[in-house]
Amino acid sequence: MFRSLTISADPINEPALVAVRRMTAGMGAAVYFSGVVRGSEGSQAIAAIEYECFLPMAEHQFHKLFDELAQRWPVESVRLAHRIGVVNVGESSLWVEVIAAHRGEAFAACQWLIDEMKRVVPIWKKPVLESAGAPTPTSAATTVGG
Repeated sequence: MFRSLTISADPINEPALVAVRRMTAGMGAAVYFSGVVRGSEGSQAIAAIEYECFLPMAEHQFHKLFDELAQRWPVESVRLAHRIGVVNVGESSLWVEVIAAHRGEAFAACQWLIDEMKRVVPIWKKPVLESAGAPTPTSAATTVGG
């Protein structure tokens, strides 16, 4: 199974990622998910989310998840990009693509990967409140879930 992982402060260039998609003749499904920062966190308006991670452990956990995904589903390719640093409302913080022979496998594998990522990968988010004037991270960090 082909796998690609990017964890970066750089914006996720989704059109460029789609343009270099790797599909062989036997593959009939390419599923991708784009997680975009929404303008509220709970009942509070936010301007951005600041993502932090412990990079060596995050990479290790992602590769363990890729290994497990390959054992569960006949997937040809998985690519994942996650932003760190400040990500503004409307920008992509996560992009995942799964390629498989059939859509059911691709959808199931993609959803499982995102759910497990939020559970085990050490990436934390801190909402940047809109009401604070100049964006500054709040003191309470939470896990990526939500």
